[in-house]
Amino acid sequence: MSDSIRTYGGWRRRRGLGLAGMDTTTTFLALGAALIFLIAASLKPAVLLYLAPPAVLVGLLCFIHVGGQPVATFLLARIRWWWSSLRGYTRYRAGIVIDHPRAFHLPGVLAPLTLLSAEDGYGSRYGVIWDRRTGFLTATLNVTPASPWLADRDEADAWVASWGGWLASLGHMPAVRWVTVTVETAPSPGTALSDAVTASIKPNAPQTAQEILGKLVASAPAASAEVDTRVSVTFDPKRTQAKDLTQAVAELGRILDALAGRLGGCGVSVAGRMNAAQLAGTIRTAFDPYARAEVARVLSRPDSSELLGWADAGPVHALEHPNRYEHDGGTSVTWAWQEPPRQNVHSDILTRLVAPGPFPKRVTLQYRALDSATASRTLQNEVNAAAFRAQVKQRTGRDETAHDAWDAARARQAAAEEAAGAGLCLVSLYATVTVTNPEQLPHAVADVESASDSSKTRLRILWGSQAAGFATTLPCGICPPDLTRRSL
Repeated sequence: MSDSIRTYGGWRRRRGLGLAGMDTTTTFLALGAALIFLIAASLKPAVLLYLAPPAVLVGLLCFIHVGGQPVATFLLARIRWWWSSLRGYTRYRAGIVIDHPRAFHLPGVLAPLTLLSAEDGYGSRYGVIWDRRTGFLTATLNVTPASPWLADRDEADAWVASWGGWLASLGHMPAVRWVTVTVETAPSPGTALSDAVTASIKPNAPQTAQEILGKLVASAPAASAEVDTRVSVTFDPKRTQAKDLTQAVAELGRILDALAGRLGGCGVSVAGRMNAAQLAGTIRTAFDPYARAEVARVLSRPDSSELLGWADAGPVHALEHPNRYEHDGGTSVTWAWQEPPRQNVHSDILTRLVAPGPFPKRVTLQYRALDSATASRTLQNEVNAAAFRAQVKQRTGRDETAHDAWDAARARQAAAEEAAGAGLCLVSLYATVTVTNPEQLPHAVADVESASDSSKTRLRILWGSQAAGFATTLPCGICPPDLTRRSL
């Protein structure tokens, strides 16, 4: 008798009441325009000569899709990009020789952020990213995940179950806006090993031994990789009783202790909170891959907080293109999760995507947990929307597709599970790859897209939003859906 392997699934993309691939707002606008057209035609048929051309144009813009989105949305994105580029919003250059406290602001959506250093109550300090526009605070935990291949299958399943319970508990913490989990991998520059070996070699050591160690150090960068896993928690002080920034940071520290204490059952061990120098160094190496070895040396020193600050984190130059992002020593491409796996998958489905590769890469999963009242209302709206689409197809004489039937069943299943006590999370996935040689960019793009295919996920390049997507994979608490709501 063979053991059964547990699988996971049930992810579903939010659809709302949209018809023919349109969102809810566009659907009601199209229905309103059609109603006005019919009323005008019934009152005065001659007006059809004037209403027909714009009606046909609106129909073409709404119902014809390009790359999975309506032509109207496609054209609007292009127009907004052209206008932003014309006004210089896609370019950034730091004023290095300007004696001004705001000369080293980060570009784009990172501009309102600043770095704070707070006490953790145990004699150490940790870094907090403060968004001065929204008031949000973001702190990051360094974690070390255990390998599921070195554990029993039942133990790995228990880790996944505990992670689901950990995410569900976020719904009972209204001050936690979202949690961002990032796995960053990069080919190791070998400087740490080289420095350690050089410091340990005695001057009177045999020449043969020194040559062997030198060859080992020289071959290590091609066979090793750096892997860092981070859990960033974004906190909204407005949802607490905190009266000032000091009280808000103290409340954030208590929440971090509570969340970190429950991560042990999820198969990860918490290595501690990232301090201000580590946060600045992580952002610096993302913008300038050539600085990775230098930043590693600085962080290994006891006075790293004095040598590496927020002014050192940002790039000197950045230029956003529609399909890539150029910054200091590298060029990056960022994707977003267009569709999750439709079938049930194993717990190691993302292994290939997050595994180290030939290029620096960051894969980010962002979780926005909803409270019970909001979750129940959201899922009920999704069920009603699925029923509405089915009724429209029935009344128009069209058969329900297999995809629509599957989507409706998933919506009802999610609503039933929430009613039984399950939590609800809105999940997003982002992936960023960086190259130091622009000629290698096609190879890096192919490598990530191939890994996403093996992970049963569909990624889509963030056209016109490369800078925002790049910032999302950093430990800065950036959330693209929140940015969209603010812009609207």
